[in-house]
Amino acid sequence: MISLSRDAVVYVAGHRGLVGSALVRRLEAEGFSHIVSATSAEVDLRKPDAVKAFYQQHKPAYVIVAAAKVGGIHANDTYPAEFLYDNLMIEANLIHGAYESGVEKLLFLGSTCIYPKLAPQPLKEEYLLTGPLEPTNEWYAIAKIAGVKLCQAYAKQYGARFISAMPTNLYGPGDNFDLNNSHVLPALMRKFHEAKKNKAPTVTVWGSGKPRREFLHVDDCAAACMHLLEHYENTDEWVNIGVGQDISIADLAALVKEIVGYEGGIIYDSSKPDGAPRKLVDASRIHNTGWSAQIGLKEGITETYQWYLENQ
Repeated sequence: MISLSRDAVVYVAGHRGLVGSALVRRLEAEGFSHIVSATSAEVDLRKPDAVKAFYQQHKPAYVIVAAAKVGGIHANDTYPAEFLYDNLMIEANLIHGAYESGVEKLLFLGSTCIYPKLAPQPLKEEYLLTGPLEPTNEWYAIAKIAGVKLCQAYAKQYGARFISAMPTNLYGPGDNFDLNNSHVLPALMRKFHEAKKNKAPTVTVWGSGKPRREFLHVDDCAAACMHLLEHYENTDEWVNIGVGQDISIADLAALVKEIVGYEGGIIYDSSKPDGAPRKLVDASRIHNTGWSAQIGLKEGITETYQWYLENQ
């Protein structure tokens, strides 16, 4: 175990995103006084010279790579070149730049979409590269796999302390509530909220309601990242970040309905796609290091809905 100096310079790449903003909140709460970041307008992470200049200027001791081009199924399908190119360039520049500038430790954040579409459940870390990817987001997944392998390569060749973590489905303050491209939980929250406001008799939920999904509060994810920076040194093996429990979409919809206070009915539109029947991660590797999620799903959704009411 290392104890991170609270005076050390910590660079959070992607500080405006759902995960990045939670990481900044966590670092500030833990007393880190030198957190650096930059918007995409200030530093284009796709450009090696811009990233190199940023590293030379700030000389971070620790780097958390939460920057990425992200989007839903439609965006991935429409812009496959950007999803592959932009993410490859962002991670390559950040990881190589960290090596060149002597960063003490780097944490690269991937996604559970790196695992094969038909991998057994729950998803173990060793299932990586054992089968074909989900076609709707393979461009993003391939870029994230490359990031994991790049961290391994720099560790193997240069002894760099570069580690990787794969969070499950995240939600929380700062989430995207756009009905066209948001994920299932914030989309449900907004649907039920607007139905309540408009006194609509029913809310329509896509699919059968039978698929099961796992949800992790983004503040738990940020806590896990800090835990891994301080306690995890195995550069050969990446780590899933998850709860280790899932819930059906039907039960999730009922829970969101209750929290929002909507009193109408729920209709399931089975003509719409269900997606994968189940996506649950095996979180035993991170649990074995002494970390586990602390925010229950009902508590987390209640807090997120309060944030939505105050900020949307």
